[in-house]
Amino acid sequence: MDNFEGQDLEMQNTVVSQREPDTAPAAEPVTPAPEYQPEPWQISYEATAPRQKKPRKKIGKTIAKAVFATLLVLSLMATACGAGALVVNEYWKSRNDITNTRLLQMEQKLKDLQEFVEDNSFTGNGNSVSGTPNQGANDGLTPAQVYAQCKKGVVAINNQQTTNIWGQVSETASSGSGFIISENGYIVTNYHVAEGATKLTVILYDGTEYDAKLVGYEASFDLAVLKVEATGLPFVKMGSSNDLIVGDQVVAIGNPLGELTNSLTVGYVSAKDRLVSTESGNINMLQTDAAINSGNSGGPLFNMKGEVIGITSAKYTGTTSSGAVIEGIGFAIPMDDVAKKISDLMQYGYITGAYLGVSVQDTPAELTNYYGIPAGAYIVEVVDGYCAKAAGIKAQDIIIGLGGYEIDSLNALTRALDKFNPGEKTTVTIWRAGATLELDITFSAKPAQNSKG
Repeated sequence: MDNFEGQDLEMQNTVVSQREPDTAPAAEPVTPAPEYQPEPWQISYEATAPRQKKPRKKIGKTIAKAVFATLLVLSLMATACGAGALVVNEYWKSRNDITNTRLLQMEQKLKDLQEFVEDNSFTGNGNSVSGTPNQGANDGLTPAQVYAQCKKGVVAINNQQTTNIWGQVSETASSGSGFIISENGYIVTNYHVAEGATKLTVILYDGTEYDAKLVGYEASFDLAVLKVEATGLPFVKMGSSNDLIVGDQVVAIGNPLGELTNSLTVGYVSAKDRLVSTESGNINMLQTDAAINSGNSGGPLFNMKGEVIGITSAKYTGTTSSGAVIEGIGFAIPMDDVAKKISDLMQYGYITGAYLGVSVQDTPAELTNYYGIPAGAYIVEVVDGYCAKAAGIKAQDIIIGLGGYEIDSLNALTRALDKFNPGEKTTVTIWRAGATLELDITFSAKPAQNSKG
């Protein structure tokens, strides 16, 4: 073994010397290091000893660790995703709850609005705020349909009067309109249409004429009821003016100029509660831009269900002080203000109801403007034998309240009195010489044909 290893070393030295080129410079002699030289067998052993291999990692453990790491990563990802999904889910759940709450609130508001429309006459009695017929169960009519349905209940009225001036007798005639309210011939019109008549003639849609008599009237409301002897007459339906709002469409049918019988005009409610001065006094009225002309007085103003909601009575004409021409301003007495009065006139021939027994007017403007005296119903005269005298009301007192109703004008007092009946008790608030007094009062019954308060 020792000889073999020595030969091997010698061969290696030979091979190395053969690789050196002939031209290479001679190497300098190597001086042996003074260190200790190993024995030949040790050199042979180190040169031929097998190379040590690095220890291999165990594959099974590596795979297990990789799988574990993968599972851990996946677990963390799943946890993160789950947490994210939970957050997202809670977010959308919250948003969904908010949306559902808002939808419920919106539905409730729509429901409340619908109830308000149905129960509080917001859109009127079949009228439309847009001026077009309503859609739904209670559809409104078109103007043409209102005319076709109602024209036979509208009449023309001729007033013939005989005058005697300095022994000269002459006859004059005027015309107006009216409407039939019962099949047995009761007709409503303005008092000024029938006033002073020696003969009244009613002309129906088909040209049939009837003599009419004046059943009763109330001058302060420009209201009159006529009667013709006939049965089976077409008549109109009565509606509520309180159901109207500004902007509702309305239709007037009448006898303008006394010649154009059964003429139709269409317009809108321009305003409510206009205090209009007439020959009979101040009257609360509806304002409309439907054309109202001479001869239309006493005729009906219809809503879009074909119901009478007003009595056409007046119009503004002429020019203003600045020269502007007045157009499209007509007025009608609200039906709710006179419905009970019409019933009284039919039954009694005069207006019944609560009565104070006073002559009144609006508080003069100079008193309210310059002396701070409150606006109200100024007492001009107190009539003996009635409740105002018994309650202690005096001339020059100003009524500013009646039974909980604020009174700021004669018209307000008249409307408040309509809420009470004869014999009913309440309180009246008056202003007297700078002091406010509240008096107990029991209403008297209104005497026949008396237009005082």
